[in-house]
Amino acid sequence: MKAEDSITIDLTGKSSIGDYMVVSSGRSQRHVGAVADNVVKVIEAAGVRGVRVEGMRNCDWVLIDAGSVIVHVFRPEVRAFYSLEKMWAPGSTQRRRPS
Repeated sequence: MKAEDSITIDLTGKSSIGDYMVVSSGRSQRHVGAVADNVVKVIEAAGVRGVRVEGMRNCDWVLIDAGSVIVHVFRPEVRAFYSLEKMWAPGSTQRRRPS
């Protein structure tokens, strides 16, 4: 779905909410929704049950809770405003190139 500027944050020892956090951007509300929808489908196809999703109505920021992995998909302006990467992983993020 061509998510942009994706990073993975290792939460081991930092929080009990999960083991990893993935933060990505979409170019628009429609793109954020499409990326989030695809992520949910892939997670469920992998056999993960009980996936919870918040924010699909507005698609400014969609949160996908898959248990040990938390995925955030933002519009760029919203991502910049909340700066989750700075809060959770100062200096310890892994950037992924678009595939």
